[in-house]
Amino acid sequence: MTGYFKQQASPENLDDRPFAIRHYSADRLKDALYRMHLIRRFEESAEDCYMRGLIHGTMHLSIGQEASAMGACMSLTPDDQITSTHRGHGHCIAKGADVARMFAEFFGRQTGYCKGRGGSMHIADVAGGNLGANGIVAGGIPIAVGAAMANKRLHPGRVVVSFFGDGANNEGAFHESLNMASVWKLPVIFVCENNGYGMSTSTARSTAVEHIATRAGGYNMPAGIVDGNNFSDVTEAMQPALRRARTGGGPSLLECKTYRWRGHSKSDRNLYRTKEEIQQWQRKDPIARFESSLLEYGIATQHQIQQTADRVEGDIERAIDYAKESPQPSVKDLLKYVYTEQQTP
Repeated sequence: MTGYFKQQASPENLDDRPFAIRHYSADRLKDALYRMHLIRRFEESAEDCYMRGLIHGTMHLSIGQEASAMGACMSLTPDDQITSTHRGHGHCIAKGADVARMFAEFFGRQTGYCKGRGGSMHIADVAGGNLGANGIVAGGIPIAVGAAMANKRLHPGRVVVSFFGDGANNEGAFHESLNMASVWKLPVIFVCENNGYGMSTSTARSTAVEHIATRAGGYNMPAGIVDGNNFSDVTEAMQPALRRARTGGGPSLLECKTYRWRGHSKSDRNLYRTKEEIQQWQRKDPIARFESSLLEYGIATQHQIQQTADRVEGDIERAIDYAKESPQPSVKDLLKYVYTEQQTP
């Protein structure tokens, strides 16, 4: 991990095991692996359903970015909140969402999280702390700031994590939100998943600074840069940011360097990247790296890892069946759950 976060000195720092291995129980780590597998298989299965015509519209897959989503959510409490992006399936699952209800939402069914009206890009699980994915680039960032402001007044200690991509850092909403959060010392953590491309434009061509984290300096907040494909490094980088947010210190910015294996969306022909570049990043597979760490430190056996993968396959199959069997929304409810209804006194 590199950047500006300062780790507190302690005897634990003398332990050369990865942070996650020494910080979380074996059960927590195995659950994290399960959820990372669940994120990937959910997206691979959603892609397959799309290709077979079972899901309409488009979708933006985060395959290859599982460690940043799970690592950032690992130390969050059920009361903590997140805002997400158009590439937000991983955040939703990492925060604890039920994949059966997610598939139902993708299929446009009444049992989906948004009763079939949100779909891939606008799914939300408010009860679980996910305030919603957002089809507008940088659209979730000011929402996170607003939620953090409410939490500071009404729910001290509750934190909001705002996920966004590298393309969002050039939007006005990003700069306005960081400035406001810093001025008011709001309990929000800005997590940039920098996968190198805003749609088809590389950050090298679109962004004046080499590292997006450096922009935090203009708003007087600490920042960090981390290998977003290393689960342990992401969890470690989140710790000082969480302490700062929970104790009234204000916001932080964390930049996770990662990569999406698929194109920007299902309509992306992926002509702006070379096969060699994609293969280079696939060799940094965050799930395989996490599994290797669990094996190395005796947290899990190869048999247990295979059992986890098998469990995920069963869960995904049952989730898709649930979505297929769920009822379609009624035409008479067409205008419900879309606009806020004014209550008559």
